[in-house]
Amino acid sequence: MNDNFQQLAALYKNTLFNNVLPFWEKHSIDWEQGGYFTCLDRQGNVYDTDKFVWLQNRQVWIFSMLYHQVEPREDWLKIAANGAYFLAKNGRDAEGNWYFSLTRDGRPLVQPYNIFSDCFAAMAFSKYALASGEDWAKEVALQAYQNVLRRKDDPKGKYNKTYPDTRPMKSLAVPMILANLSLEMDWLLPSDRLTQILDITVQEVMNDFLDQERGLTYENVSPEGAHVDSFEGRLINPGHGIEAMWFIMDIANRHHDTPTIHRAIDVVINTLNFAWDQAQGGLYYFMDAEGHPPQQLEWDQKLWWVHLESLVALAIGLRLTGRSDCWEWYQKMHKYTWSHFADTEQDEWFGYLNRQGEVLLNLKGGKWKGCFHVPRALYLCWQQFEALAAV
Repeated sequence: MNDNFQQLAALYKNTLFNNVLPFWEKHSIDWEQGGYFTCLDRQGNVYDTDKFVWLQNRQVWIFSMLYHQVEPREDWLKIAANGAYFLAKNGRDAEGNWYFSLTRDGRPLVQPYNIFSDCFAAMAFSKYALASGEDWAKEVALQAYQNVLRRKDDPKGKYNKTYPDTRPMKSLAVPMILANLSLEMDWLLPSDRLTQILDITVQEVMNDFLDQERGLTYENVSPEGAHVDSFEGRLINPGHGIEAMWFIMDIANRHHDTPTIHRAIDVVINTLNFAWDQAQGGLYYFMDAEGHPPQQLEWDQKLWWVHLESLVALAIGLRLTGRSDCWEWYQKMHKYTWSHFADTEQDEWFGYLNRQGEVLLNLKGGKWKGCFHVPRALYLCWQQFEALAAV
């Protein structure tokens, strides 16, 4: 088994450093205006110059993380700084809320309607501060993090389109990202404050959003954690549910909480069994918990991040517990993911497939896909299998 783990560790490491990172280093850096281009075709040509704040911050995080955790390479820090300075100058409105998108030269395009711009800003500047040692970046990170805490109960605020109080619901996306974000911020937060936030977040995810009987996480529930019989209330987002569980495993491992680790793995396995396309292979993007037609017309597409987050969750689960069901599902997911999303002729990975597993959009980056899920998953899986091979 150790030989398998060694081969997998080498595959992930080699793909990260010799295939995926070179693509972004070569094609995405806007050295003239600052920040990054993310709308890149298969060959890396820029087809749109708008800058989406989620993706800008995520790329700052990737290169800061690699500099801090892998090797202090000056070119990585320079790339991270190119985004950090651009965002610090242009990314926020007068009240400190982070816009959704900007023009190439940094003028605001879309209002700060979404809390996740603030989430990824806090992640990015926390990691950039660690990498660079620049105190101003700590302040940016903490300010963005306070935004998240302030907005978490009303994420869209005045930009929310739903009518208040008729059918109130809360979304899994908020506590799941807060769990991961708080771990990223641990070095900047008092330990008692961090522990309090993590405990509340785990309780909310595992009690309110997790259906205890079905072992599935619902994307939206009532403020009290009850199911709501509507399109939104029946929505299962397999990728979010699985990604949330490896965040939970990370927190539980920090607290030496083995039962919660196993409970999170159970949810991952249940979600994979529920969401696996028995006819065509791969995981559905969206599903209705009761089997009704989903509201999202793209429900049966196969997306890169859903499959990559599954590989991460299974690899972490395998390292922490050695469970055979993690290894069995990992092999199944590995076969599908590497044979469908990895581009055998060009660098980087495809993002969007149809149900049959054929490339639907011949791009490597866009409004939602940037330098984040692929390199982060490659890094994390490399780390898990390297650790497993050493046992």
